[in-house]
Amino acid sequence: MTDRRDELASNLARVEERIAAACAAAGRARDEVTLIVVTKTYPASDVRILSELGVRHVAENRDQDAAPKAAECADLPLVWHFVGQLQTNKVRSVVGYADVVQSVDRPRLVTALSKEAVRAGREVGCLIQVALDAGASGRGERGGVAPGGVEELAGLIAGAEGLRLDGLMTVAPLTGEYAGREQAAFERLMVLSTDLRRARPAANMVSAGMSADLEQAVAAGATHVRVGSAVLGVRPRLG
Repeated sequence: MTDRRDELASNLARVEERIAAACAAAGRARDEVTLIVVTKTYPASDVRILSELGVRHVAENRDQDAAPKAAECADLPLVWHFVGQLQTNKVRSVVGYADVVQSVDRPRLVTALSKEAVRAGREVGCLIQVALDAGASGRGERGGVAPGGVEELAGLIAGAEGLRLDGLMTVAPLTGEYAGREQAAFERLMVLSTDLRRARPAANMVSAGMSADLEQAVAAGATHVRVGSAVLGVRPRLG
């Protein structure tokens, strides 16, 4: 366990250096960017070590893995983010532990989240997942709503009991006009965030950037970066 702790501490320090350097290059203060460590596929023991090392935000993308892990780590001072595509039949479980759901992308999901948040007596933060690769369907390859659908969803979340509209999230697209243009994609998200904040100033969270492109996200203005492999190592293949 000492070896694993040393490995995580070293990786975390390198990621912190990258974020600090990116903030300095962008003329931003380091405390303007929050690190979320994506702990999917890794055990609760790693989450516990990360908490001891000062990590306060962790993210998961599969409820069947996240729910037992969150329960095992319920004593830790952590903010849990759900970042995966979320089916409505998993909403009750996710609302039980997630403080923020970053992948809200359709009205039906807003309705389900509101119902379960009220039932559980919780307030759940919501980010609208924006698909910058959305085609004619209005949906992206990895979930998300087209930019044109942001305003409608924002209104639904803001008016839903038990939910709090926190801002926007995106994943750098693999196809379409932004493929291979991560910073341009994140800058587009920031424009959408500026538009959103005109009417809803509290919705100021912008979640963008992962291990490979966190510098571009910070340069564009992201407030939160989601880093997995750069902290935890290369993930084991899921069978």
